[in-house]
Amino acid sequence: MTTEENLKHIKQSFRLLMNGVTAQSLRDKGVEYHLNWGANLLHLKEMAEPYGKDFDLAIALWKEDIRECKILATLIMPAEKFESDLATLWIEQVRSQEIAELLVMNLLQYVNYASDMAFQLLAEQATLPRLIGFNILSRLFSRNMSPNERDINEFIDQAITALKDESLSLRHAALNSVQRFATLGEMRETIARGALKPLEMDYLV
Repeated sequence: MTTEENLKHIKQSFRLLMNGVTAQSLRDKGVEYHLNWGANLLHLKEMAEPYGKDFDLAIALWKEDIRECKILATLIMPAEKFESDLATLWIEQVRSQEIAELLVMNLLQYVNYASDMAFQLLAEQATLPRLIGFNILSRLFSRNMSPNERDINEFIDQAITALKDESLSLRHAALNSVQRFATLGEMRETIARGALKPLEMDYLV
């Protein structure tokens, strides 16, 4: 089928996955889309599998102001074709923490510019880009990708700033990234503990 036919078929399939409770919960949290079916993430992952990685279909899905289309786009977009300019555009269009986290989990952590992108996002003023930046780094640290000394200093400075932010979600993302950083070795753990000490925090696990 063509991209247009696949898109139409996918959108028609959402009715079978509708979950009114989830959809209402998201609306109550201020997450608004033109359409939101409240579909379960596991069901969406299963829906994406037959399509494999399809650049054109992912682009078409992301353009739809529909929660489930956005999520499927992150699953279907091939990481090797997801260039940084396009990633920047998508990040600018993210409006919810859920999509921000799924964009990282399903796609951004796998691109070859992930680390550079993360540090660019940490320098932003808005909350969601910074949250995405910390989430990318958390994923990279979990895969034993250790930053160089210059990046470590930048990361710690940005994490300390974020841990003082009024946004609970940003503070959580920053702390999680520091915890993951601390697992990279004894020296990294010492740096992390030193960074948290002035904040009277010692939540490393």
